[in-house]
Amino acid sequence: MTYERFEDLPVWRKAAELYEAAEDLLENESFRPSRGFRDQLDRAALSVSNNIAEGFERGTTNELLQFIYIARGSAGEVRSMLCLKERRANKVKGPADLNAQILNLKSLAESCSRQLRGWADALQNSDIKGQRHLTDKSRQADDQKKRAAAFQKELLKKLPVGHPLRKDAEHRGLI
Repeated sequence: MTYERFEDLPVWRKAAELYEAAEDLLENESFRPSRGFRDQLDRAALSVSNNIAEGFERGTTNELLQFIYIARGSAGEVRSMLCLKERRANKVKGPADLNAQILNLKSLAESCSRQLRGWADALQNSDIKGQRHLTDKSRQADDQKKRAAAFQKELLKKLPVGHPLRKDAEHRGLI
């Protein structure tokens, strides 16, 4: 699937959810971080969605990858900070709702990290250099490849159910 806007990316949406959950935690009266911790958590949580957006808008795959890894690092930073607060909350027997909120936020940060890793892996194994490098010729070649793949898929679907080529295509998830 091709996305035209970063706001439509599932990982950006999850990162926005991460930031909102971080804001909710910071507004929880039971959560009493130092001013530095509060500012750093706020910045790190916001950095995830912002770096996804900036990388998406850059125009080359290499730049996108760079910002994906920065976003992933910020998600790790959020998780690290929450691990420290979780350890502290467990020592002082903090309120259960606060512990649940911290666990939820850690889970969101891990989800962002996993999605970003998957996206980075897919991009690293891709021949696409990015929007900025596309020419009319490369766009036509890409369109031709897509049409050929769709045609092949239709042909495979028309084969009898027990045909070895159809079985192979079904096994590989092509049809």
